[in-house]
Amino acid sequence: MGLLRQGNGFGGEHAPAAAAQAAAASAALAPAPHATTVVALRFADGVIMAGDRRATMGNIIAHRSMEKVFEADRYSAVAIAGSAGMAVEMVRLFQVQLEHYEKVEGTTLSLEGKANQLAQMVRQNLGLAMQGFVVVPLFAGFDTARGIGRIFSYDATGGHYEDTDFQATGSGGRDARSTIKLGYREALSRDDAVDLAIQSLYDAADEDSATGGPDLVRGIYPLVAVVDAEGYRLVPEDEVAERFGALIARIQAEGRRA
Repeated sequence: MGLLRQGNGFGGEHAPAAAAQAAAASAALAPAPHATTVVALRFADGVIMAGDRRATMGNIIAHRSMEKVFEADRYSAVAIAGSAGMAVEMVRLFQVQLEHYEKVEGTTLSLEGKANQLAQMVRQNLGLAMQGFVVVPLFAGFDTARGIGRIFSYDATGGHYEDTDFQATGSGGRDARSTIKLGYREALSRDDAVDLAIQSLYDAADEDSATGGPDLVRGIYPLVAVVDAEGYRLVPEDEVAERFGALIARIQAEGRRA
């Protein structure tokens, strides 16, 4: 008993103070904006990556037009889910590291090398992840050596796994994956892959309050990017808006509510 009273802050007379500190830490973490949902899928010539635009703080919408899909370098893209501030900072550092490597070595990292580098960064964030600042990226790119698109997903410990055809993460990831799984087929065209990514985000937003659907009033739509032999580029916003309009019209024609 004497040892507990003299302890290291986890028992005896120090327990109330430790509990108060833990409660304060939890309260401080609660307002941190979180980002969801992002998806990636292969098509005949590369990969499509897309993400909704909503960031939430608990039950409050913190931001309606957050960007969650970024160019990592010319032939790769990274999307973020989790603690928004930490995730954006990680992406910026990742971009700088890839650019620095190319300038120093005179060549780009292989796609596997880029995936491994991002995994190390996620692993280095493990201490903060255990405090609530979890970052779970999704990485995809065009493998110039093999001439195909490839997708890598991650967990909070830095583990990374290559996904054959598609992946989604974030709070709406399960619903998005279900939609893609039902509609996916080998060698999708670019347009069909974009439509499938858009539909997956629409269905995720329909089930998950933290995922933002198309905001027709404000003109805010998910970001959609293509990575193929020509490199990384965003799908124009007016095209995304047109495709969402066609999706909603089709749903209404089928007798479902948009």
